Parts: sequence; structure tokens; C-alpha cells
Amino acid sequence: MSSRKILVTAALPYANGQIHIGHLVEYLQTDIWVRFQKLRGHRCLYICADDTHGTAIMISAKKEGISEEAFIARTHGEHQQDFAQFDIEFDNYGSTNSPENRELCGEFWTQIRQAGLVKEKDVEQLFDPEANTFLADRFVRGTCPKCASPNQPGDNCSACGAHYTPIELIDPVSTLSGATPEVRSEKHLFIELEKLHGFLDEWTQSGAHLQPEVANYLKGHFLHEPLRDWDISRPAPYFGFEIPDFPGHYWYVWFDAPIGYMASTKQWCAKHGESFDDWWRGDTAEIHHFIGKDITYFHTLFWPGMLKTAGFALPTKVHIHGFLTVDGAKMSKSVGTFVAARTYLDHLDPAYLRYYYASKLTPRVDDLDLNLEEFATKVNADLVGKVVNLASRTARFAGATGLSETYPEDGGLFAHAAAQSEEIAAAYEACDYNKAMRMILALADRANPYVETKQPWTLKKDPDKQGELQDVCTVALNLFRQLAVYLAPVLPRLARQTGELLGDPIVRWDQAQTPLVGTPVGKFEHMLQRVEPKKVEAMIEASKEEAAAAEAAAPSAHNDSDEALQAEPLADECTFDDFTKVDLRVARVVAAEQVPEARKLLKLTLSLGGDERRTVFAGIKAAYEPEQLVGRLVVFVANLAPRQMKFGLSEGMVVAAGPGGADVFLLNVDEGAVPGQRVH
Repeated sequence: MSSRKILVTAALPYANGQIHIGHLVEYLQTDIWVRFQKLRGHRCLYICADDTHGTAIMISAKKEGISEEAFIARTHGEHQQDFAQFDIEFDNYGSTNSPENRELCGEFWTQIRQAGLVKEKDVEQLFDPEANTFLADRFVRGTCPKCASPNQPGDNCSACGAHYTPIELIDPVSTLSGATPEVRSEKHLFIELEKLHGFLDEWTQSGAHLQPEVANYLKGHFLHEPLRDWDISRPAPYFGFEIPDFPGHYWYVWFDAPIGYMASTKQWCAKHGESFDDWWRGDTAEIHHFIGKDITYFHTLFWPGMLKTAGFALPTKVHIHGFLTVDGAKMSKSVGTFVAARTYLDHLDPAYLRYYYASKLTPRVDDLDLNLEEFATKVNADLVGKVVNLASRTARFAGATGLSETYPEDGGLFAHAAAQSEEIAAAYEACDYNKAMRMILALADRANPYVETKQPWTLKKDPDKQGELQDVCTVALNLFRQLAVYLAPVLPRLARQTGELLGDPIVRWDQAQTPLVGTPVGKFEHMLQRVEPKKVEAMIEASKEEAAAAEAAAPSAHNDSDEALQAEPLADECTFDDFTKVDLRVARVVAAEQVPEARKLLKLTLSLGGDERRTVFAGIKAAYEPEQLVGRLVVFVANLAPRQMKFGLSEGMVVAAGPGGADVFLLNVDEGAVPGQRVH
């Protein structure tokens, strides 16, 4: 097998937050793949960096009263510490705020300019008048302009997947201050991505660069029509690199972030006397990106287009994974399932999570669910009960004698496991860790009955059977060592412990092919403890407490006045029974139309699910255009007595806030609610 030269990256974690268990899906998936390649004898670099630019960093640093540089330096140390404690080993972990990145951004920019891909145009952009800053996508929430789902971010809809600009959002709100943003015009620079359409269509739809479902997604959602120009500049104030030929404006974070992969590589090359071009130009090295599905668009269209234009090597493959759910639901701070890496480490062994994620990860873009009950059961049954069990039940007996001089007869167990080597390797190569774990555990299932049948604890009691005891222990420990080799990419600490126990460090994949004989056996130390459910519960409770404390400590960004309350004081109190008489339901607006002869009313047709429909005349004409409302979820008073109006029968009421006229605000319903559900 010839040696390969492989450069591997994981997406750059943003320097504005801590690492959590959702992030770790990607970094562990990538670390496992890199460790596997190194065991196979390939030259493989694992490159990463902090993503450090943008408005969010600027604002967070300002709130703490420190410089952006000090803020990102602190986060840089915290991120590296968290990763290291999960046994994630980067060959270089850099920062996008580095001289290497500034230099490379300039090189890209020169080539993109010379290729005639840049144009300037005025952009209407949302500006927060209270925070005194233009708003990046992440600082705007509003209603999706395509499907009317409420509370969506400023760049893409989590409900329908549509991409849009923040200014296209319906009823946008600044998440920085709670203010309604103003629309202001500013000059921006754009890359005309459509000029690269032919290349991108060919690159994404041919070869093995992408998973089939990703290639199909790009074809069906983006490449079937002209590609939109890509806005790559931001006006001051902004923390980032100023564009040399466009003073007062900065490269948008998504321009310099992927170039950060290359800048981090350049740092590594400088430390090791290597040629940067050998890794990023020509075809001498493979380049593999591991990313989450939420940044597919940037890594499969913008990034290849930038690389092609600037004359750098294109990715060999972009490996895309899904999101993490916990107990079948989105990670949640309020229920304690949004778990920081540091909080996990305070309660549980990182090996548990490495193995559990590996047992769930496939080559597809499926979401991965962390079922907390299964998590404990699986780790205890598989790792403690089947793998480590082989060593814990035999190593202490072999300590006095060492391994037999020749490998004993074992009924073909070792040979069978050795024969599985290439199929297990192929599963790792394909990122089908689920298959690899199933195959490895099947070998453990074959090995454990051997120990049960031979009963070394019984042989130990018979002085005449000490030779047989040594042979039994030799077989069991070699079968255990094979498992440790195959699991080494996933469980590097177990591999290290195994090497120390048997005096033979695990450093090559082919060590699973040859039995170890005639060597001493060290003192057995506990390798892996059982997962205690109470520790899992303690981790969840600690996460809840951290979220509550952070929320309580966060300064209010709203400074609400009492003007509205003074204008309309609180009503007399009612009983619980009085309140429950009002039947509030979620409804979807399926049709909205003007009532020409009415000064205030719009006619709405509401769906309560199935064929159940209601007609409502709502006094919101000055605040909403009918087309803004179609598809939107609203709160509907379903048991209000119908009211005959001269325009027709109104069969209820939609719930809104505000004094009236143009200042009317329909209540939003969060994603996940469906028509017909009762509002409690």
C-alpha cells in the first residue's frame, strides 16, 4: 500500500463562544479519520484555527471592555484546552487574525480582481440605531420571506432552507438591542459567482468530491438557476482585515475564514521547514474538508470558486455531516441538553462520547441523536462489558508469567479477526464508523465466549494448569490487543494503555495481523469505568444551572419604557377558570385579501389543520400587506362567537399587540408548532 499525503480540515470554530457537544460531532469525526490515516502509515495533517473576525467579536469585546485581540486570544486558549481533553490532536491550530491569513487574503483578492469577478454596487443594509452598527446576518431575526416561518435568522430559513438577505426578512428585529433596524444604503463589493457557474456545475456534479445527496441538493437548489452575486465586504465599524483597495471596508468573515485553513497550514510549514505549495498547489496532496450541513453552500460553491480563480488546489472531498440532537430534540439550554465541552468533562470520560459518536456516524448527511439512556447502556455493554472485559479478566493472571513463547491454538479467532482488517479499514476510510464499530464489536462477541469457556480464574487455582492458564491469557490478551488496534482511532487512550500493558505501543494498523508472544505483561490498571447514570443526570443539571445563571447575568438590551402599560393599564384579575374558557389555537393563514370598502380590515382565511377553515376580518390593514401573511402561523381565538359584519361573517379573532393603525404586531408562533394545537 503506497503512502498518501493528506491535508484534513474541520470547520473553524467561531471565537465568540465555547465548544459544546454539538461542535464535537465534527471535530471527533475528523480526528478519528486523521488518526486512522496515520495508523495506516500515511502523511496526514489535521489543520484548524479559530474564526475570529466579524461584528460579533467586536461587540463581545466591547461589552467586556477589552480589545478584540485580547478577547480572541482568551478564547483561543480555551478552545485548544477543550479539544485536547477530548483527545483531539491538531497538527496546527491557528487563527484567522494572523499575518499569514492577511497575506493570503491579499493574494486571493488580487487574482479575483484580475479575473474580473468583482463589482461594486450600493446595498441597502439593516442598521441598528441603538447599537450604532450595521447588522450581520446573525444579529437579525424575523419572518422568512419565502415560507413565513417566524423567528428566522438573517441569512437562511431553518424551516424551508431558503437563502435570502436580512433586508428581505419580514418584521426584522436586531438581536443586539431589540430595536427595529433601519435600512441604510452603503457601497459593497460583490463576487460575481455566476461567471463560474460552468466550472461549479461540472465540479460538483462529477467525480467523488461530494456525497451524492449533497451534489443533488446543489443541483436542485442553486445550480438550476443563475448564482447570486456574493457580498464579500462590510463597512466600518467591523473587526477584520481592511480591503487594501477599498478603504473603510473589510472582507466579510466568510471570505477570510476558509482561507484560514491555508494560513494555518502555512504556519505549520514554517515550523517544520515544509513547502506550502506542496500542500495547496498541484496534485501532490489530497485535501479533505469536514463540515456541518449548515455551511454546505460556502464550502461547495464559494470556496471552490475562490480556489480555482486564485490557482490553488481544489478539495479532494468535502465530507458533510448532520446536526446533533439529544433525546430526539434540538439541543436546549432550558432542559440542559446544550452541554458545553467543559461541563461534559467535569462529569464524564471523553472516551464515552468518542465511542458513542463513532457508533452513530455514517457517510451520509443524517443528523446524529445522542440518546442519554442508550449512551450509558451502550458504553457499558460494548466497551466495559465486551472490550475491556477481555483484559480485566486475564491480565492480572498473566502478570507473573508474561505471554506464551508461541501463540496457542485458539480455534481460528485471531486469524478471523486479522482477516477483517481491510473491511474495517474501508469502513473508516468511507467515514462509515457505524459499520466499523459493528464489525469490531462482533469480534469482541466472538472473543468473550473463549474466556468464559476457559475460565482462567478457575485454572489459576490448579497448580498443574499454569501452562494452560498462560496460553489462555495469551490468546485473550492478543484478541483484546487486536480490538484496541482497530479501535485506536476512536479510543486513543485505550490504545496507549494497551501498549503500556503489553510493552508494545500501538502505532500501526498492521499490528493487528501478528500475535504478540514471549513478552512481559505489566500490572493491570483500570482502563475504563462504567458510565454512572447519576453522573449523566448531574451533567444535565449543571448545564441547566449554567444556562440559567448566564441568562440572569446578561444585561438587558431592551430598556423598555412603561409607556404602553400606562396607555393601557392591566385589566382586573380573572380566575383560572375564566381564562380557560378562551380557546386559543395555532392557525395558518392560507389566504389573505384586501377588503376594498373597509378602512382597517383584511380578510383572512385560517386553517386549523385538515379541512377545518375559519374566516376572520382583522383590523391590521395599515400594518400588513396580504402577501406578507400567507403561510404564516398566528394565534387564533377559536371559540369567540361569530360576528356578522357588512363585509361578511367573522368567525374569530387573531391575536396581536400594539395600539392600532400601523403599530399592530401579530404574535409569532415558534418553529415546531402546527395548526390546531391549543395555546396554553
